[in-house]
Amino acid sequence: MGEGRPGVAATLRALNGALGRPGALWVKESGARNLRHRDFLAPRAALSAVFPCGQVPPEAVSAVPSLRGPAVLPLRVCRQTPAGLEVQVHRPEAFQRLLGPLPGPPLTAAGARTGCVVLHCPALRSPAALRPRHLRSVLLAEHLAQLLRAQGVDVRLVPALSQERSWDVLRQLRICWPSGSGGSSLTDAISALKAALGRCPCAAACEQGPATAEAVISKVHLKSFVEQQGLLGYDPNLDVLLVTERTLQSLAELQEAVLQCPVSDPTALPASCFPSSSCCSIVHVVNCEEEFQQQQLDVLWRILDLGAHTASQKHLVCGPVKVTNPSSPIGADQYFQLRKHQMYEASVIKYGELAQDEAWTEVIDTLTVAAIRFEMLSTAHRSQITLDLENSSISTKGTKSGAFVMYNCARLATLFSTFQRAVEQGTYPPLPPASELNFSCLREEGEWLLLFNYLLPFPEVLQQAAQLPPPSKGIRITANTETVCKFLIQLSMDFSSYYNRVHVLGEPFPHLFDQMFARLQLLGAVRDVFHSALATLHLPPLSQI
Repeated sequence: MGEGRPGVAATLRALNGALGRPGALWVKESGARNLRHRDFLAPRAALSAVFPCGQVPPEAVSAVPSLRGPAVLPLRVCRQTPAGLEVQVHRPEAFQRLLGPLPGPPLTAAGARTGCVVLHCPALRSPAALRPRHLRSVLLAEHLAQLLRAQGVDVRLVPALSQERSWDVLRQLRICWPSGSGGSSLTDAISALKAALGRCPCAAACEQGPATAEAVISKVHLKSFVEQQGLLGYDPNLDVLLVTERTLQSLAELQEAVLQCPVSDPTALPASCFPSSSCCSIVHVVNCEEEFQQQQLDVLWRILDLGAHTASQKHLVCGPVKVTNPSSPIGADQYFQLRKHQMYEASVIKYGELAQDEAWTEVIDTLTVAAIRFEMLSTAHRSQITLDLENSSISTKGTKSGAFVMYNCARLATLFSTFQRAVEQGTYPPLPPASELNFSCLREEGEWLLLFNYLLPFPEVLQQAAQLPPPSKGIRITANTETVCKFLIQLSMDFSSYYNRVHVLGEPFPHLFDQMFARLQLLGAVRDVFHSALATLHLPPLSQI
């Protein structure tokens, strides 16, 4: 039992190795119907490509259940079927290893810091009021920062919020973003960039007018530089850029963030970030409408600073945010207030006078933030989002909303507070240590579904969501930023189905305690997964609803 915490990837590697093939022959099952009789499958089509008639040698089949190793699930049986080679896990032992007292890394343990990423969100420099499309890129950048930090990556968020402007909507959405004024170091960086601009062969000075942030300092020919350097992925319409004081301030902020990165050894960069010769990675998180302007800034920075870090710039582009039937352009603050009003009305309908109590103000605020974050983040960042502002279902009903996730998180909190009160009243004994629990009592279909589809893969889900794979060519990258929201939605659906079907806190008869305690241990682990995943979205768990 000293193998440590089991993992999906390690088990799949062991299964592939058992068949003497490095390729990916095996798949993990996730559907309830298939999980009734198998947990892993090597499909017949895949087997036929490497074994005559798809028939695996009997000695290889018989060796699979004896597989052992770090993070490998305990396997009970392997059999050849018409569908292919099927494996079933030894489930009581799997419950014990995932829920018991064995040592293993915490769900979101970061470990030692292994690299630095600068996340740049140009939307926060918009001189106009923020709109929903700006919110999307800001929320995505903040969520990605949390995911990277959970993997031990040092993250710098740029730009710092100006203290001269109100950021109420960010505060209402509980967006955690640094603020500051820059100071003398930023002024020095701007001066250095101006000096570099004066020496640049691609630049032509302009006549100096009034000293304002928008006054043109120089004209820089971007297209010739892009062609000379053989840069791929840039808009062919990039040509001449009119450089202003504000442009140089944007570059200076980026340069300052890079210099603050603690990594000095490029080999220390995490595998989840794209490789380069730089000490840190730079990701511009930008909405598609402002992608062209960010490409201009990217090329200008490459021209003025030929250091290695400018070569590591990549662009994570968000798709459009379409608002249906707007009477006029809607701002981010109006969007928040509308969703909050819809959430309040829905809560009054569902909970009556309770929802009008002052204590519910915080609950409704949290549900509103959850609804908006899930609305913005549960879609792949490359795809369009359509906001139907007249339809409040996103905020109140249905299994796809953030409110549904928060509701199920609150149900778990209520379950454990009810159990604790019953313990204090002497109805139940306290929950025994995990080492004393009988996990063979967990035989309900939904219990294995919760463990196998959520508790087991959760650390790997967080790792995959934080990956920034390098592009095959060009400057655009993609990230699986929708992964955590989709994971939480599916977990909420399966937990809700289980919780509606199973009475966890049964009658206080001693012969029923073993099963009740095992279920509470399982659901305590499910609660921890909820809390850890919600933390990457800056959402506090609700204790009641």
